[in-house]
Amino acid sequence: MRHQGFECGRQELPPPWRAFQADDIPAEMVPISRLRLGGSPRTSDVSVEHIRVLARTNIAMPPIIVHRRTMCVIDGVQRVRAAELSARDHIEARFFDGDENDAFVLAVEANTANGLPLSVADRKAAATRIVGTHPMRSDRWIASVSGLTASTVGEIRRRSTVEGTRSNTRIGRDGRRRPLDGAEGRRLAGELMHADPDRSLREIARAAGIAPSTVLDVRNRISRGEDPVPARKAREEPDPVAILRTLCKDPSLRLTEAGRALLRWLDTHTVTGQAVPPVTDVPAHCVDAIAALARHNARYWAAFGDRLGDHSGQ
Repeated sequence: MRHQGFECGRQELPPPWRAFQADDIPAEMVPISRLRLGGSPRTSDVSVEHIRVLARTNIAMPPIIVHRRTMCVIDGVQRVRAAELSARDHIEARFFDGDENDAFVLAVEANTANGLPLSVADRKAAATRIVGTHPMRSDRWIASVSGLTASTVGEIRRRSTVEGTRSNTRIGRDGRRRPLDGAEGRRLAGELMHADPDRSLREIARAAGIAPSTVLDVRNRISRGEDPVPARKAREEPDPVAILRTLCKDPSLRLTEAGRALLRWLDTHTVTGQAVPPVTDVPAHCVDAIAALARHNARYWAAFGDRLGDHSGQ
C-alpha cells in the first residue's frame, strides 16, 4: 500500500512559509494591541531570558506572520513579546489569508524550520492534529511540514481516529492526488481501456488517479497479454547477523567507547530467527507472561526505531 504520495523526478511544491521568508508577501506595521498570541504548536514557553536577548538585539528581525481573519500570530510570538518589552506599540507583519487549519500548518512549518526548533513531542502533537485536519495529505507531506519521518507520521495516522474514514487517495508534496493502492489504480486503468480503447493516456490517468507513464505501462502489459498489475517481489527480511557484522566494522563505532558500548548492547539484545525457541516448549501457565514480555520488547524496539528516525530528521 502506498502512502507516500510522491514520485522521484517530480518538482515539489514549495512549503508555504518560504513565500514569507522570500519577501514575496508584502509587510506592514501592525498595532501589537490587535494581535492574539494563542494557538502556537509550541507547548512550552521560551525562557524570559531569551525574550530579553531578542529585545536587546540591534539586528533587524524578520516580520512576524499573522492570520488576517483572527489576528492570531502564526510565527513570531517571541518577537512580539520582545517588542512589548522594548515598549514598542507596532511590529512589522505579513498576513496569511488561509483558513485556521492551514494557518496551523504554516505555524508548524515555520517553527520547525525557523528559530528555536520544536521539541519531538511538539512535532508529534502537531502531526497528529494535521493528520486530522488534512487527512488527504500524504505522510511525506506532513513529515516535511512537521520535521518528522514519514514512517513516524504513518504510525501516527494508524493510531488516529481518522484512520477508519480515510480516503483511498493522498495528495503528495507536489500537489498531485495519487491512490494509496497503486494496484487498484492500474486495474481501473485497464477497465477504462477496455471500455474505450481510443481514450487518451492522460484522460485515463486523471480518472484512475495514476501517472500517465503508469497508464502507458498498463497498456503495454495488456497488449502483451499480461496482468495490468506487476507481481510484487517478496520483501527481503533484514539479516540481523549481517547488520551487526557491518556495524562492528564501522570505525566510528568500533574506535569509540560510546560506539563499543552501543555494539555490546545491540549484540546482547538482538534476536536472530534461529535463536527463537519453539512455542510448543513454553509451559501453558507461562504463555501469557512470555507473550506480554515479547510484546513489551517489540514496543520498546519500535519506540527506539522511531527515536532514531526522528533524530536523523533533525
